[in-house]
Amino acid sequence: MGRLVLLVTSPRSAPGALTWDAWAALRAGPVFTRDQDHPHRLAIEAAGIPVEAVDPELPAIALARLLRSAAQESGVATWLAGVRGDDDVARAVGDVVTQSSDVGDDLELEVLHGNWDLPGARLLDVVATMDRLRSPGGCPWDAKQTHDSLAPYLLEEAYEAFQAIEDQDTVALREDLGDVLLQVAFHSRLAEEADPDERWTIDDVAGDLVAKLVRRHPHVFGDRAVSGPEEVQANWDLIKAEEKGDRSPVEGVPLAMAALSLAETLQRKAAKAGLTPDLIAPELFAAETPAAAVSAAAAAYEQEPTVLNAGALLWTAVAALRIDAIDPEAALRSRSREFRDRLIEEAGG
Repeated sequence: MGRLVLLVTSPRSAPGALTWDAWAALRAGPVFTRDQDHPHRLAIEAAGIPVEAVDPELPAIALARLLRSAAQESGVATWLAGVRGDDDVARAVGDVVTQSSDVGDDLELEVLHGNWDLPGARLLDVVATMDRLRSPGGCPWDAKQTHDSLAPYLLEEAYEAFQAIEDQDTVALREDLGDVLLQVAFHSRLAEEADPDERWTIDDVAGDLVAKLVRRHPHVFGDRAVSGPEEVQANWDLIKAEEKGDRSPVEGVPLAMAALSLAETLQRKAAKAGLTPDLIAPELFAAETPAAAVSAAAAAYEQEPTVLNAGALLWTAVAALRIDAIDPEAALRSRSREFRDRLIEEAGG
C-alpha cells in the first residue's frame, strides 16, 4: 500500500517555513512539482531533498499515474502543489486512487497543509500585484502614473470610503478601503523607483507607522498607566508635541481639506495649544452668546456681501458649533444628504 501526499503550501511565508509533518513527508520519498519556480523549492533542495520538476504541459491524469507509480514503488510520494493549488492534479489523483482501490492496489491519499497564512499575509499579494503592474510587460496605464497624477484618486477613494461609513454599508466599505489600500501600495511603489536619496518602500511606510504607534501608546507597550481615553489622547498630544519640537501647533494641517473641516481643525488645534477664544474667534468672544455672534456676522455680511465677510460668517458659525461639540462638516453633510434624498423623491414623483 502506497501513500500519496498532496502538499499544499502558502507562498506568503518564508521559503522553507513548513510544518514538521510537511518536512517528514518530503523526506519520506520522491517529491514532484510542475511549478519550476515554486517559492519553497530552493529551500527544500538546500535541505538535501531533490525535487523533480515535471513537464508543465503533461496532462493531469498522466501526472496522477506518475505519482501513483512513485508511491507504490517508494512507499511515499509527495506532490508539491503550485501556488494556485493544482486542483486539476488533485482531481486526477482522486480518480486514480479510486481506480486503484477497485483492483486491490490500494493507495492512501493525504492532503497536507505545509503552512498557514498569518493575519495580514494577503498584503504581500498586494505588493506582488503592484510589482507586476509596474514592471516591464505590465499595465501601460499604471506604468505612466506619478504621485501627482494619482493624487486626485487618493482623495476620491477616501471620500468613497467615508460615504460608505455614512451609509453604514459595510460591503461597500470593504471594497472602498481596498481602493484606499491600492493608493498606499501604488505611491509606495513609485517611491521605490525614485532616486536613491529619495527612495523608500512600503516596508518603510509600515515600519514608520508601527514605530509611531508603539511610541504613542506607552500605556500598551510600556509601563505608563492611564485612567481612560481622555488621558490616552492627552498623552498622544504630548508625545507628538515632543516629537515635533517647537513647530507650530497647526503645522501639518493639510490645506486640501474640505473648508469646514479645515476651519474646525485649525480652531481645535489652536485651542489645544492654549490660544485664547478672543484670538481664535473674536466675533464669538465679543458677543453675549454664540447665536448672537453668528447673527452679528450674518448682519455684517448682509450689509456688505463680500468674500471676506462670508468667510467671517462661516468661521464664526464653526466656532459656535464647536461649543456644542457639533462637527460642522458632518452637520452640513447631513443637511445636504437630506436635501438630496428629498430631491430624489420629488424627481421620482
